[in-house]
Amino acid sequence: MRLITTVIPMALTMLASTNTNAAETERYRLEKTDTGYVRMDTQTGEMSICEERDGQLICKLATDMRTAFEGEVERLQDAVTALEERIAKLEAALPAKPQSALPTEEEFEKTMGYMERFLRRFMGIAKDMEEESKTPGTQQAPEPNKT
Repeated sequence: MRLITTVIPMALTMLASTNTNAAETERYRLEKTDTGYVRMDTQTGEMSICEERDGQLICKLATDMRTAFEGEVERLQDAVTALEERIAKLEAALPAKPQSALPTEEEFEKTMGYMERFLRRFMGIAKDMEEESKTPGTQQAPEPNKT
């Protein structure tokens, strides 16, 4: 009877220890590197740098690297916030209605008037030159304003 009362608690302790070791094994992941190992806690994301000494694995928390990464993330978040604020200010300074790249009707009509006058005058000059070339032997001086 005494054997049973001693063996059962021992067996239960061993089972609990085995379950705890299994949970610990699943919680941490080890990756081999050139200089040792990197151990990552899958629950917290903390990383440790481990090296083998005298047959034992000795791990040091890689807080310096983690702190540096967290500092960089914070710096980048601040930069993004500053850029977003700058964009908001620039957008607020823009006119509410974007300006059209097309000319107004008045500008279009004015431009067409210039083009029409140019083409009429050009065609008149071309017609005058054609008539001059048809009449042989008579060369007239060009009329003023028709060069």
